[in-house]
Amino acid sequence: MIKILPRVIAFEWDKWNKDKNYIKHKVSNQEAEEVFFNRPLKIFEDTKHSFLEKRFVAHGITNTKRRLTIIFTLRNQKIRIVSARDMNKKERGEYEKT
Repeated sequence: MIKILPRVIAFEWDKWNKDKNYIKHKVSNQEAEEVFFNRPLKIFEDTKHSFLEKRFVAHGITNTKRRLTIIFTLRNQKIRIVSARDMNKKERGEYEKT
């Protein structure tokens, strides 16, 4: 697990993809952002998908205790969420070991 978040958390949404997570996974932008303010929050570097820019994986919970996996990158001290979805069974097991 790594600590990479900026001190002041701000989000940047790609105007072409801002509704993608809701359409595909029923995760709203607000719900995805909540994960970064709740604990526990586990963040790992996504070396498998970090081709053009460094990507990270976050496992966390929303305000309603929904467990989400967030794929994101950092641009100009802002979190840019690429994907947000429910944790799969393996991810839930790893997350709950915290």
